[in-house]
Amino acid sequence: MADGQAGEGDLVGHYDLVIFDLDGVLYLVDQVIPGAAEASARLRERGIPSAYATNNASRLPQDVAALLTRIGIPAETGEVVTSAHATALLLAERYPAGTPVLVLGAPALRDEVVGAGLTPVTEAGEARVVVQGYGPDVRMRDLGDASVAIRGGADWIATNADKTLPSPRGPLPGNGSLVVALATALGRQPDMIVGKPDPGLFLEAARERGASRPIVVGDRLDTDIEGAYRAGMDSLLVLTGVSDAAELLAAPVERRPTFVAEDLGGLFEPAHAAHPGEWTVKELDGAWELSGDGRAVDALTALCAVAWAAGAVRPVVGSGEAAKAALRRLKLA
Repeated sequence: MADGQAGEGDLVGHYDLVIFDLDGVLYLVDQVIPGAAEASARLRERGIPSAYATNNASRLPQDVAALLTRIGIPAETGEVVTSAHATALLLAERYPAGTPVLVLGAPALRDEVVGAGLTPVTEAGEARVVVQGYGPDVRMRDLGDASVAIRGGADWIATNADKTLPSPRGPLPGNGSLVVALATALGRQPDMIVGKPDPGLFLEAARERGASRPIVVGDRLDTDIEGAYRAGMDSLLVLTGVSDAAELLAAPVERRPTFVAEDLGGLFEPAHAAHPGEWTVKELDGAWELSGDGRAVDALTALCAVAWAAGAVRPVVGSGEAAKAALRRLKLA
């Protein structure tokens, strides 16, 4: 048992494992997000273990661990679960050794396929399976080959369906965008999507570490938070990546996090599922009026409570300079 579980008043003290998403939570591309290394160090000091679960299929687990270590977050290969690795395990379970596979994605995905005992091929007519993952060099020609193979009877497995991925320039097209392009051409969806929000990555991470009460930390409602919901795990949404306040207000039940924080510092704040601070929200001529003072993230918590109870989102106006400033910070003004 981690020492934090014996009665610490902060959020993380109630859990025996923290499962982190990567892009948008700990780093953007290969640059550490401010506060991430410090949060990792505090967890190590407390004896609370971490695991890392990512839909990004462009890096091998050992490469992810090396990157994390390089940016100040020491990690071991065994702590990393990627959608590429999970996809390779699935292939090994479902198909005989040597099965020909057409791989769309980065070299890491191809390496995982080889490691699972299957044979990557380049000719569409040879493929028994098409595996589609993110890669910055995927071309229209590759999508064309995949289309031909699938129409010819090949099974189609996608590592994940993230429509975007975070970057220093803002969200960029992710594997899900390429999956949508291929689905549009084929008139059907993949036979299977392996990564989040499927709960498999989170369940595997918890099972390998014998965790009975893990918490998932992510930046995306449609993958991290919904995946935690499907896995029966609590979740913390951090506002350092893709999902924003407007998306959170409109979130359906399965995409509503247990906690919300501006960044990973939220792990070490008081464990309140709802913490509106000094903010109040009331109806005003078809809108919601926010008033009070305090942190913007607490204003967001207050607004979420009202929006989720109403089952609808209305325009939000601020009463007073503090409220207006909070709405600007949340990009809800």
